[in-house]
Amino acid sequence: MNRAPIDAHRLRSSLVSPAPVFFDRIDVVESTGSTNADLVARAADPAVDRQALLAEEQVAGRGRHAREWVSPPRAQISLSILVRLPGIDPVALGWLPLLTGIAVVDALRGVAGLSPELKWPNDVLLDNRKLAGILAEVAATGIAPAVVVGVGLNVDLDESELPVPHATSLALAGAQTTDRTALAAAILSEFARRFTDWERAGWATDELAAAYRERCATIGVNVRAELPGGKVLTGVATGVDATGRLLIGDEAVSAGDVTHLRGQY
Repeated sequence: MNRAPIDAHRLRSSLVSPAPVFFDRIDVVESTGSTNADLVARAADPAVDRQALLAEEQVAGRGRHAREWVSPPRAQISLSILVRLPGIDPVALGWLPLLTGIAVVDALRGVAGLSPELKWPNDVLLDNRKLAGILAEVAATGIAPAVVVGVGLNVDLDESELPVPHATSLALAGAQTTDRTALAAAILSEFARRFTDWERAGWATDELAAAYRERCATIGVNVRAELPGGKVLTGVATGVDATGRLLIGDEAVSAGDVTHLRGQY
């Protein structure tokens, strides 16, 4: 299949404020092992901040728990962003992947004409099928920790190319556009806007939490959570607390694989 490349010049020129001044560097490469791993390596230089890397192909991409995340060349958006968060309370770092999810959902609602939702903690769903995954990795600690957050978005995959049976793509969903340049610009612009507002609020999470809850399909659903150590918890997801943890009944879950029950992913 002949798929168009991302136009790096058009991508940079179509960013919406504050993104043009927010990002110090935006690169588009033809192929790499993992965009997250590449930016984690860059973070060893303390001067490196606010960089984005997109790859037309990842040959060693990964999701949570080291799961493989690959796709045909030019069929996905494989994007990673490196940011430093000076003065943040380390317990609030878990909000960065949630913020990224909000940015992806809002970008797709605005550009693709679809209505995706968030599945806690790191998936973007469309009609209960996985459209995108998000993975955050702490690259450096200290008073200004560096975090790399990656997004893998299925854009132009057909049914035979989907990574898992419960996945979908923008093309299969009838999106208004599958122009990856426009989609990437929208995601980067939304991320820059959300991150800038969060930093200006002194890393307070009230506004961010409200936005996440509005877009989260997990809240109000019966769920099964497989927790570290082999524990399994089932119940209704009642909300997300101030630190980004999922509330199942009266128990807060900070990590684990969550399955929506009632026939949902």
